[in-house]
Amino acid sequence: MSAGAGRAVRRGFPERGIPRADMIFAAAVVIAYVVAAVLATRTFHIAPDRMMVLADRIAQGHLDAPSFAGTVDSVAFQGRFYVAVGLMQVLPYLPFVPFPPLQGLAPYVTSLAFGVPAAWLALPVARAYGARGRAAIWIATFTAFGTLLFFVSVLGNFYFLAQAEAFLFLELALLEWVGRRRPWILGILFGLAFLARPTTVLAAIPFGVALVWRHRERIAPLVWMAVPVAVAAALYGLFDWARFGSPLQTGYAISRLAQPALVARRAMGMFSIAQVPENLRLALVQPFGVRPEFPYLVPNPYGLSMLLVSPALVTAAWAGVRRAPAAILWAAAGLVAVPVFLYYGGGYVQYGFRYSLDFTPFLVALAALGSGRWIGLPEKALVVFSVASVAFGVLWRAHVLA
Repeated sequence: MSAGAGRAVRRGFPERGIPRADMIFAAAVVIAYVVAAVLATRTFHIAPDRMMVLADRIAQGHLDAPSFAGTVDSVAFQGRFYVAVGLMQVLPYLPFVPFPPLQGLAPYVTSLAFGVPAAWLALPVARAYGARGRAAIWIATFTAFGTLLFFVSVLGNFYFLAQAEAFLFLELALLEWVGRRRPWILGILFGLAFLARPTTVLAAIPFGVALVWRHRERIAPLVWMAVPVAVAAALYGLFDWARFGSPLQTGYAISRLAQPALVARRAMGMFSIAQVPENLRLALVQPFGVRPEFPYLVPNPYGLSMLLVSPALVTAAWAGVRRAPAAILWAAAGLVAVPVFLYYGGGYVQYGFRYSLDFTPFLVALAALGSGRWIGLPEKALVVFSVASVAFGVLWRAHVLA
């Protein structure tokens, strides 16, 4: 795969100019993402959020803030109040600390700063994994506008920011894998994805196994890949130890929840087999509610079937499982999905099953890998439906279709 895929990556970044279709796609991403973000600012207003407050406090040498008391996901520990978030959710806010007039824009700018490049990379990823001609454009369009990447990138929400960050880092890892396949670069990218969304680190396992298989008599490549991931884990642990006195306490197990349904589910265990049936229901079969007035459909804020949100994901099945590249991607998606479905909640006030974004990049690569088997019209119809569905979700969350 690597030689052919490497050539495909190079075709994604041609030496002699950029194809018109690529320029149109890139421009469409910028326009759509920025316009949607502007719509969101009109709804949620422009004001510093809790991550901006935390960034200001970090600049002063603190990880807590009195204003966090009583807020969702706040943690009271030894008389101080923290917010249970990961390190990568606050780091992008730090450049805004010296510029108070711009701090209200930080939630939107940071989300777009990761979401737009992730959407741009959809096209080279599609080509790198085998999509040719217009099929690559269709898959890139689906990724940029028909997955929840669009949703999490435009609404200026620091919870959503983590998914946009992880999506970008995983795409870069996928490109590196079919390109030069440098273990230390792969390790850095998986480490960064871990800092954004810890569940994604499990994806490194099948890629690490493939490296070992490729270099049967050498363990060095695996070590080079593992060291950056270990450093990222140590940084995350240090962040937790500084806040909660333990490198293994992320704060989510002891944070304040406002929704009784989530309180009841967490009481069953943060990660538990008992959570799987409800998560599967939300992720695969949860329907829209219906109301008599426009827009008639009401998304469940706890989740909505991926088959209604991004049905084009089913084209990943076209890749099959027999080829080694497909097996690695399926293994990565499956391993990341395990903690997602074991977790007590998939998010709240969202469109779709947001945590599915942790494994969506691998499904997109699989869709590209199987694009040679496309019939044509059915797959395009699935992409169109996905784009329309996610657009509806953005407008619903921004209260344009309230």
